[in-house]
Order: sequence, then C-alpha cells, then structure tokens
Amino acid sequence: MFNNVFGIHERSLLLSGERVGVLAANIANADTPNYKARDIDFQSVLAGEQSSQGALPMARTNTAHLAPGGELSTMAELKYRIPFQPSLDGNTVEAPVEQAKFAENQVRYQASLMMINRRISSIENALTSR
Repeated sequence: MFNNVFGIHERSLLLSGERVGVLAANIANADTPNYKARDIDFQSVLAGEQSSQGALPMARTNTAHLAPGGELSTMAELKYRIPFQPSLDGNTVEAPVEQAKFAENQVRYQASLMMINRRISSIENALTSR
C-alpha cells in the first residue's frame, strides 16, 4: 500500500542529491586543465523512471541479481557538457553556467521536498481526523 506513497518526488530527491555532487565537482575543477564538465540529464532519467513505473513487475530469478526498484543508477546518464565558449586549456567548465545549474537543481530539490512534506501532512490529517 505504501510502496509508492511519494511518487516521482522520492526519486527526484535522490537524483538531485547525486546531481549536486556532479555540479560541485565541476565548480571545484574550474581551473583544472583539460577537465570536462559533466552533468546528469535530469529530464531523461525521470522520464525513464515514470515510464518504468507503469511497466510489468520484475522478478529476481537469481540471488545475485539486483532487487528491482533499488537506487537510481545515473552513471550511464552522466554526460559531458558542451561549452558555449571553449577555453585554451581544454577545460569546459563555465562558472556562470555551473552556478545556474546548481541553483536550478536546488529549486528542483526544494520543490520535491515541499511536495513530499505536503503528502506527509495529508496522510497525517487523514490518520488523525475522526
């Protein structure tokens, strides 16, 4: 009954948490020669999550298999960012772009957290009302 109580927002929080690490690494390496800026394609990962939620249930046929519905695996979704203006040292990190992406990620995180809090409040109200 409570397997999917928070919907896509639970996955969104996990993905935002991973993405903040990737963006922080980009900012930290802004002066590293030949460092390539990377990012997670947030839209495609969540679109894949939504489409897989309506898919047929998976079953484990071997104990060595991973359990279905586990943590997000976004390493395959980590992509290189193409810079607007390439630098001479080969570094593709652009501080204003990274800062904007960092702020965008924070807004997504806050929105998902707010939706989860509202869901918890509605569940509490349903349980305590008579």
